[in-house]
Amino acid sequence: MAPVLQSSQPWVEKYRPRQVKDVAHQDEVVRVLTNTLETASCPHMLFYGPPGTGKTTTALAIAHQLFGPELYKSRVLELNASDDRGINVVRTKIKDFAAVAVGSAQRQVGYPCPPYKIIILDEADSMTEDAQACLSLLIRMDNFMNALRRTMETHSKVTRFFFICNYISRIIEPLASRCAKFRFKPLSEEVMCSRVMHICNKEGLNVDAEALSTLSSISQGDLRRAITYLQGAARLFGSSISSKDLISVSGVIPQEVTGALYAACKSGDFDLANKEVTNVIAEGYPVSQMLSQLFDMVLEADDISDEQKARICKSLATADKCLVDGADEYLQMLDVASNTTRALCNMPLEFSYES
Repeated sequence: MAPVLQSSQPWVEKYRPRQVKDVAHQDEVVRVLTNTLETASCPHMLFYGPPGTGKTTTALAIAHQLFGPELYKSRVLELNASDDRGINVVRTKIKDFAAVAVGSAQRQVGYPCPPYKIIILDEADSMTEDAQACLSLLIRMDNFMNALRRTMETHSKVTRFFFICNYISRIIEPLASRCAKFRFKPLSEEVMCSRVMHICNKEGLNVDAEALSTLSSISQGDLRRAITYLQGAARLFGSSISSKDLISVSGVIPQEVTGALYAACKSGDFDLANKEVTNVIAEGYPVSQMLSQLFDMVLEADDISDEQKARICKSLATADKCLVDGADEYLQMLDVASNTTRALCNMPLEFSYES
């Protein structure tokens, strides 16, 4: 087996599809957008769906196929959640870019080069608050969206907006209604494995069926995350990658650790459950990840009642909210272990710590 070449380029970019037709598992979207490319008549677009399913890739592919490499930089403006996108940016950077007319003489052989520009707003549903902004995030988002809506109306002849988000419900209706909406589906395990095997063959990696299944499971339909895990494992462990290697680089808690905590709770021995909680904290495992894996384990359990599952899931939800609010990880994990033990042993729920 040839050694893995250590390239500095992320594989996510190296193997990103360059054309719309190469985007995996989004047949309806690809079919509609292919027709759009043939006519070069492009509306404002809203791409939404889970992360790692090809939304940004599709937007970039459309822009590249319309303008080619030479005109791309002058015709396309990309902004994502790491950029400052408050109300002032809309009134200056975005508005100024949208207001400049496009010369009809600008052409590139082999590309349609339509007489408009494209503004790509990635992660439009999670706009970050400017460090110096004194307004709340909600007010900033409302102001941003309203100003952006007026910009769309004013400059629609020379500019097209591509909005990319995970949750369409977080985009205000007046803005969403002005866009053609495209839903991106989660990638199936078969599609994920096919794409990963393609990369493995190109990079000279040896990955068995168990490792592929593990990678698909821990990535949860996110192809970008799967490729990132694969590259990380290749850098750390070489060309032969096992299931254990992938779990190690992903940050997922080993199944035996989660199982040991669940078994301790099921035994009814609170001291044993407390010991397992202490081990989880001592090993530095993220409690939020532990809650997520416990949730999956409880849902899949077929030897407990729906009422018991409901009690445990309520405890998990409460702890998760407390962690987001900055509560102590050990206390929240202990609270979950206590409530899970009570639920599994059919004990009455007498009290619950929520902070």
